[in-house]
Amino acid sequence: MYVADSRAAASAEPAARPPAGRRGTAIAPTVLALGSVSLITDVSSEMVTAVLPLYLVAGLGLSPLGFGLLDGVYNGFSALVRLVGGHFADRGGGRHKTVALFGYGLSALCKPLLLLAATLPTIGMVLAADRTGKGLRTAPRDALISLSSTPATRGRAFGVHRAMDTTGALLGPLAAFLILRATTDGYDAVFTVSFCVAALGVLVLLLFVPRRHEAAKETAKSSHPAPPRPTFRSALALLRRREVRRTTVCALLLGLATVSDSFVYLLLQRRLGVPDQWFALLPLGTAAAFLLLAAPLGRLADRVGSWRVFLAGHAALLAAYGLLLSPWHGSALPYAVLALHGCFYAATDGVLMAAASTAIPQELRSSGLAVVQTGQALARFVCSIGFGAAWTAWGDRTALGAATVALAAGAAVAYAFRPEAPTPAEVVPA
Repeated sequence: MYVADSRAAASAEPAARPPAGRRGTAIAPTVLALGSVSLITDVSSEMVTAVLPLYLVAGLGLSPLGFGLLDGVYNGFSALVRLVGGHFADRGGGRHKTVALFGYGLSALCKPLLLLAATLPTIGMVLAADRTGKGLRTAPRDALISLSSTPATRGRAFGVHRAMDTTGALLGPLAAFLILRATTDGYDAVFTVSFCVAALGVLVLLLFVPRRHEAAKETAKSSHPAPPRPTFRSALALLRRREVRRTTVCALLLGLATVSDSFVYLLLQRRLGVPDQWFALLPLGTAAAFLLLAAPLGRLADRVGSWRVFLAGHAALLAAYGLLLSPWHGSALPYAVLALHGCFYAATDGVLMAAASTAIPQELRSSGLAVVQTGQALARFVCSIGFGAAWTAWGDRTALGAATVALAAGAAVAYAFRPEAPTPAEVVPA
């Protein structure tokens, strides 16, 4: 069944072949252009993400439960609109760039609004609008990456994109740190600069990402009849496919035990007594490991199978939780935790999309990826709220212990329930 679906999906990608004479070029220009957009946008968004936990908890005095609610909104609200973004991107034969452009633009406009929001409800609304933009753009962007790559090099393409994306995540907290040190009204300055950088990312997307991918062009030129117009029902019907259903369930189960990045950094700060002005640098460790490992682990996923790498990434996250719970207070603790945290993202973020793309037909690629992403994001939304509540009621260590047990159980179930990976011989060249 898996092979049949994979072949059906692969055969639907006529233009995914590299152009004649360029077979050695593994990464398509569209992937590099989208990587540049993500790099610039992540500089902007990670500047805000780096200071937001401390701004809300120390600056506005929110409780862990209140922060958990906001963090759940920040990281999980996009799940509610990813299906919408994926659906509109697939409608009309591929409006991926248009929908992505709207999403990037909406998030950029939200940055200056943070200057005006000072209460929990108003901040929540701004963050919800920002995440709406992220939700709208994510699936069309990943669909463009998938459709610009061959099945045999998809893991590498996603790995390169995530590496460029993470370069932005690396530079964002560093920029926030320098702004906080150089200005007296640091948070306002961070939000202002973040808006300017986000606007630059929108401009790069507008000018350098082609409106239609090569696959769509060749499909339009071919004599084959046009596929049926994608609908919400056809997108949800993808869950009838065994591989898509299993992929979504595994992503959902593991997402339920994935503690938000902000909580990981707050836990590290408590363990080590990190001064406030240095807090914004903690995400740098995660981003550095992600940057170094994303492309190599993407290539490894192409060779040994996406699910092996995906589950190994969760083993790294489990090890990070174990270190945070251990009595060890050595100077290497933050480096080890952040390195494992970055390894987790490098082995799972793009790899999951590469694995899911194998079973989703081209005309529903954006919608199908949105289904998987929605399941994962909703699970992380629930985890953020639950972890914040558990921290408030039981304390941080007990809450993390519960999350560790849940992650181990989820990984065991996902290992047993994972889709079967095709062998290289079974992958039909696109």
